[in-house]
Amino acid sequence: MPPATAPDPHDPASIARFADGIGCGVVATVSPAGGPEAALVGLAALEDGTLIFNTPDAARKVDNLRTNDRVAVVVSAGDVSVQAEGSAIIATGAQRERYGSAYERRFPGSRAFADGFLVVAVHPSWVRVYDAGIRPAAVAEADW
Repeated sequence: MPPATAPDPHDPASIARFADGIGCGVVATVSPAGGPEAALVGLAALEDGTLIFNTPDAARKVDNLRTNDRVAVVVSAGDVSVQAEGSAIIATGAQRERYGSAYERRFPGSRAFADGFLVVAVHPSWVRVYDAGIRPAAVAEADW
């Protein structure tokens, strides 16, 4: 894999291209008891920086998000990582169609619209980009 180019944390489209290009990341949620839960998921992204994943309805992260919509996502390739924090929604109706279609475009044949699966959209409110491929390492943050 060629070295990843660090996206601009102030540019949602740049973050979206990076995340969509990698196609997976770790999503962290908070359990109803306050404990952490993290899972590797497939990720798609919209130009506005929205990150999208699908998940079985029975997954722990679903119960967590129904109690607390706060979420963190980390996407990494080579020496570059993006950390995003924000809120998540379990998409329904027209939102599920929109976000599920974007996920399906990224992952043809996915289970985004299958019975027993949900589509989740993450709306970042803070983004941090870390590039260890340069010396000294570069860190940049942005509030969205």
